Amino acid sequence: MNRKYTYSYIIIFLLVAFFNNNLYSQTTTLKGIVKAGNQTVPYANITIEKGDQNAIADSLGVFIIRDLPAGNYRLLITALGYEKLEQLITLKANENKVINFDLTTRASSLQDVVISGTMKPVSRSESPVPVEVYSARFFKSNPTPSIFDAMQNVNGVRPQINCNVCNTGDIHINGLEGPYTMILIDGMPIVSGLSTVYGLSGIPQSLIERVEVVKGPASTLYGSEAVGGLINVITKKTNNAPLFSADVFGTGWGELSTDIATKFNAGKKAESLLGLNYYIFQNRVDNNKDNFTDLTLQNRISIFNKWNFSRKENRQFSVAGRFVYEDRFGGDVNWSTKFRGGDSIYGESIYTSRWELFGTYQLPVKEKILFQFSANSHDQNSYYGNTPYFALQNIAFGQLVWDKQLKNNDLLFGASYRYTWYDDNTPATSSLNLNGSNKPSVINLPGLFAQDEIRLNDYNKLLLGIRYDYNSIHGSILTPRINYKWSSHNKKNVLRVSMGNGYRVANVFTEDHAALTGSRQVVFLEDLDPETSWNGNINFSKKIYTKNNTFIGLDAAAFYTYFSNRIIADYETDPSKIIYDNLQGYAISKGVSVNVDIAYISGLKILAGATLMDVSFTENNITTRQLFTEKFTGVWSVGYTIRNIGLSIDYTGNVYSPMRLPLLNDLDPRRENSPWWSIQNIQFTKKFSSSLEIYGGIKNLLNWTPNKGNPFIISRTNDPFDKEVEFDTNGQIIATANNPYALSFDPTYVYGPNQGARGFLGLRYSFNK
Repeated sequence: MNRKYTYSYIIIFLLVAFFNNNLYSQTTTLKGIVKAGNQTVPYANITIEKGDQNAIADSLGVFIIRDLPAGNYRLLITALGYEKLEQLITLKANENKVINFDLTTRASSLQDVVISGTMKPVSRSESPVPVEVYSARFFKSNPTPSIFDAMQNVNGVRPQINCNVCNTGDIHINGLEGPYTMILIDGMPIVSGLSTVYGLSGIPQSLIERVEVVKGPASTLYGSEAVGGLINVITKKTNNAPLFSADVFGTGWGELSTDIATKFNAGKKAESLLGLNYYIFQNRVDNNKDNFTDLTLQNRISIFNKWNFSRKENRQFSVAGRFVYEDRFGGDVNWSTKFRGGDSIYGESIYTSRWELFGTYQLPVKEKILFQFSANSHDQNSYYGNTPYFALQNIAFGQLVWDKQLKNNDLLFGASYRYTWYDDNTPATSSLNLNGSNKPSVINLPGLFAQDEIRLNDYNKLLLGIRYDYNSIHGSILTPRINYKWSSHNKKNVLRVSMGNGYRVANVFTEDHAALTGSRQVVFLEDLDPETSWNGNINFSKKIYTKNNTFIGLDAAAFYTYFSNRIIADYETDPSKIIYDNLQGYAISKGVSVNVDIAYISGLKILAGATLMDVSFTENNITTRQLFTEKFTGVWSVGYTIRNIGLSIDYTGNVYSPMRLPLLNDLDPRRENSPWWSIQNIQFTKKFSSSLEIYGGIKNLLNWTPNKGNPFIISRTNDPFDKEVEFDTNGQIIATANNPYALSFDPTYVYGPNQGARGFLGLRYSFNK
C-alpha cells in the first residue's frame, strides 16, 4: 500500500477515535432512590419523556440510567399505589448525577384511612382490626340501583332475596343473615330493625366515597346487630366531591335509576352536599309464566343532605339527613290498588316512609371529645295479600367519645344511649298487654365502652376492648374483645388475630319477612332471649411487588363463631307454621376466605375472592346445615383500560354452591338444594373527557334464573289465599286432584334474583367549575 495512503488512514483513525472519545466523555449517568416518606418504593418506573431511555428501580428502590447526553430532561416516575411524579432536571457533561424521588401515596391505594375497625381514623395497614375497603370505582364496574345490589361482588358478602313476591332482602356476611349485619352511614348506626329488610335501598351512590366491611363481631364498639359484621358507607367530603355530578342508567327491562349530586357553600364557614336518588320500574314481567311478577314494581326517591361547618382549631362539626319514600308492589300481574288488602287477587303492597338524621360535634375543650348522634323513624304501611302489617319504629342514639393519645397507648372511652320505640299490629306488641290490647315496645339501652390500642413496638400492636350495656328488658350484657397485629419491618406482611364476643336482641316481625307473607302461621314457643356469640379470626395479608412493576395483594382469613341462644326459624317441623325458638343447643359458623388483588402497570386489574364455609346448628345431638346458606362462594372483578382510546372493560361475577331450601312436604317436587349458580356481567365504558363518560353492557350474561330446573318457584300461585286447599283433622294438607302435591301458597322458596339477562346503558357527567 502507498505510504501516503497509509498515513492518511492512520490520521483518520486517530481523528475518529478522538471525536468518539470526546463524544463519549460528554455523556452522564443518572442514579438515585425512589422513596415514599421513609419507605423505599420497589420496581418504580423512571421514564424520560420523548426518549427511549428508562429504568426500573430494584427491590430497594435504587435505579441507574447510563450514557445520557448532557441536556434538559423531563422525567416521569410512576409506581402502583402512588401518585405520578413529573420532574425537570438538567444534566451536565461528564457528571454522575444522584437524585432521589419522593412519591406521594395515592388516596385510593392500599394505605386508605379507615374508621370502622376502631371507631377512629387510622391507616388501613396500621389497623389492628382487618377492614376491607371498596372504592366508588369498584361499584362503578357493575352499576346497580341500590347499595343492597352493589354488595354482590364482595367476597363473603351476599345480598339475599327473602321473598319471591316483594323481592325484599338483607345482606349476609360469612353465612349469617341480615339481622346480624350492622349498616352504618359515616360511622353512625342507621339501618336496623325494620330497615334491616327495607332500608338498604336509596342511598345515593354518587355520594359514596367508599364502603368499609368488617367481618366478625363488632359489638364491643357498636353494640347489638354487629354480631356478624358491619358495613360502613362513607360519604364524600365536600372538598372531594365535584360541583355537580349525574349518573343515569336504564335497562332493557325498563328500569331507570338516576343519581344527582351537587355541593355549595353557605357563607364562609358552611359547605353542603346534596344528593338525590330516584329509581322507577313499572313493567310487569312474567317470563316464568306463573302469573306473578318476576321483579317487583318500584317507585323510590331518596334525598340526602350533608353539612360540614368550619370551626376554630379544625374541630369537627357535621350533620346529615336522608329521606326515603318507596312504593313497592309484587304479585299477580292483574293486581291493582283497588285489590289492596282484599282476598280476590293477590298482591304484596308496601309503602315505606323513612327519615334519618346523624352527625358529629367535637366539644370546644382541650381534649378530643366527640358527641355523635343519630335518629331515624321508619313508617311502614303494607299488605301481604289480605294480611296487614302496619308498623312504626323510632330510634334515637347518642354517644360521647373521648379519644386520648399517650406515648404508646391510644385510648378510646365512650358512653352511649339508645332509645327504641316500636309499635305494630302483630302479636309482637299486643302480647305485651295481658288483655290483648296494643302496647308499643320501648327499650332503653345505655352503655359504656373502653378501648386501648397498645403499641408494643414498631411491629406489634395489641387492642383491648370491653363494652357494658344494660337492656331495659333483658338486663346486663358484657362484650369484651382482644386484637393482636404483627407487621414485618417493610409493612408488606401483616398478621392479625382477634377474638370477641357479640350479642343480639331480636324482633322477628321487623327482621324476618317470612313471618308476614304466605299462609304460614307464626308460632313462638317461648319469649326469645338475646343471642350471644364468641368469635375467633386469623387474618394474614401480604403485598408483593414484582420486577415488571406488577402489584399482587394477598389476603387470607379463617373465622369461627360459636352461638348460644341462637334464634332459629323452623320451616320444616310443620309446613303450615314458622316456629321461632331459642336453640336448645349451639350453632357454629366457620370457614376460610382468600382475596387476591393483582394490578399491572399496563392497566389490567384483577380482584378475586373465594370463601369456603360451614354454617350449622346442633340440637339434641343432631347437626343440621342452615337453610339458605351456601358452602362456597366466589367473586371476581376484572378490569382493563385501553388508555389511548379511553375505553374501559369490566367483567364481574359471582358463583355460589348449592344451599338447602325449605320444602313444604315430602311430595313437594321442587329441588331440596339449589344448583350451582352464577351471575356474570360485562360493561364497556367510553371516557370522552374528564367530565363525561358513557357506559353500557349486559347484566346476567348467562340468563340464569332460579326457576330453571324447577317445576315452579312459588307454590300454588293459582290459589294464593288457599281457598281450595283441604286439610285433615290434624290440620295437615291433603293431596287432591286440584292439589296433587298437598301444598299451600308459599313464596319462601327463594335463593337468588329472578331477573334474567338484560342490556343496560348509562351516562356519567360531572364538573368542578
